[in-house]
Amino acid sequence: MTAPSHPGETPEQRDDRSLIELLQELRVATIGVQVLFGFLLGLPFTVRFGRLEAWQRWLYIAVVVVSSIAIVLLVAPVAYHRLLFRRHQRGSLLRAANLMAIGGAIAVAVAVTGAVLLVTSYVEPGAPAAAVSVLIGALFAALWFVVPLARRAKSPRPAGKGREE
Repeated sequence: MTAPSHPGETPEQRDDRSLIELLQELRVATIGVQVLFGFLLGLPFTVRFGRLEAWQRWLYIAVVVVSSIAIVLLVAPVAYHRLLFRRHQRGSLLRAANLMAIGGAIAVAVAVTGAVLLVTSYVEPGAPAAAVSVLIGALFAALWFVVPLARRAKSPRPAGKGREE
């Protein structure tokens, strides 16, 4: 995806700036999901893990898998960049990395919502756990996807330019 140009900026400079911005965004997102993943990895080794119901253990496995997918998607652009370094492939890298970042954000939202359901269902099973989890899922959907996409739909595309980031 291409960012709007700054005055006097060449397409190559725009791609460089866009890549730097994307990699910084990924750095922030990756730290959060790695913390969640670290918490999840230690959970089965606690004494109380055996008290989880069967559906909670399956939820745990699902959250570990989705967290792993999030890490893969959020770190993949870095590996992609390293393998294409100095090959004049910034445009394709940016398009692929943008899709991976969006997929990673979706995976993070699902993983965190699932982790909230896991913890709240253990602490306060039933309706409270469901309500808190639905609220968290709705916040992710609204703030990470609905609001930005609505804003994007309202903003005009610059004439003669590529898509904005």
